[in-house]
Amino acid sequence: MNFAMWKKALNIIPAVSKEEWDSLDIVSKWLISTRAAVLVMTFISAALAGLFALRDGQFAFLPWLALTLGLILAHATNNLFNDYTDYVKGVDKDNYFRTLYGPQPVANGLLTTTQLLTYTAVTGALAAAMGVYLLAINGWDPLIWVLLGLGAFFVLFYTWPLKYIALGEVAVLLVWGPLMIGGGYYVLAHAWDWNVVWATIPYYFGVTTVIFGKHIDKITVDKEKGIHTLPVLLGERNARWAVIGLMIAPYLVVLALIAVRYFTPVMLVVLFALPTLKTTLPFFLQPRPATRPDWFPDGQGGWPLFFAPLAFRNNRAFGGLFLLGLLADVLIRIYLPAFWR
Repeated sequence: MNFAMWKKALNIIPAVSKEEWDSLDIVSKWLISTRAAVLVMTFISAALAGLFALRDGQFAFLPWLALTLGLILAHATNNLFNDYTDYVKGVDKDNYFRTLYGPQPVANGLLTTTQLLTYTAVTGALAAAMGVYLLAINGWDPLIWVLLGLGAFFVLFYTWPLKYIALGEVAVLLVWGPLMIGGGYYVLAHAWDWNVVWATIPYYFGVTTVIFGKHIDKITVDKEKGIHTLPVLLGERNARWAVIGLMIAPYLVVLALIAVRYFTPVMLVVLFALPTLKTTLPFFLQPRPATRPDWFPDGQGGWPLFFAPLAFRNNRAFGGLFLLGLLADVLIRIYLPAFWR
């Protein structure tokens, strides 16, 4: 077991040679192939759903664990299937952008298409098993069937056709918010609550900035490949301003929810992410640099990506504090209710 590689793959998207790959254990290969470093965004969505259920006295550990594993495995399945789709459609051919900042298992000769599909099928089957378990303990609730169906739809069709017709960013916003958090809350609490969806806008707006940033980075190559992402349609300048708006809005939403007493003031902990925002926004005010700045890392989550790593860093800073703040908020309501009357 290569625990050092596990840790590395959970923090960055490591570039590995074929020789290195062949020496790795199956867990390391799976973590690299699924781009496990970004799966933390899904874990936070599941954790937020669990905390809102706990806040309302509806939390149970085993269902939450199944929900969390199911969502993470579904996200991993999506990443694997995306790579297969891009490879089959020729998107990764001729040293395409994707193969420069991290391994595309098939294009880089690490896996055959059959092996990649095997990884995808096994991961997807495990995700489906979690879904079946949640269905069974909830009496085969029709709405949970709908939620699972929507999840399967986005797993299979995000890369094509949604990303090709400027719906990729919209899909990410819907999946990490209403579907994962709102739907996750429903699975745990047996009731739909739009307040949960609105209250977690600060988090899933941040997730959306990451895919927005990635597609701004790829705007030129996507145009050449006929992939009409939202930044391709908006143009780089407008897309950068859209990201700026999505980064600032979470702070305003948190302040508004504190003002109406939906959150306790402990949620002001998110303000500790402002220094990261302050160092991030100036880069989005300028066009993407044509060459790698000396200070910017090369490969493994760095160049040729530029805006995506910056957005990811900003989202991690805010998202972690948002999760911490909500945990404290929930504990105050449960154990110190008089404090918040």
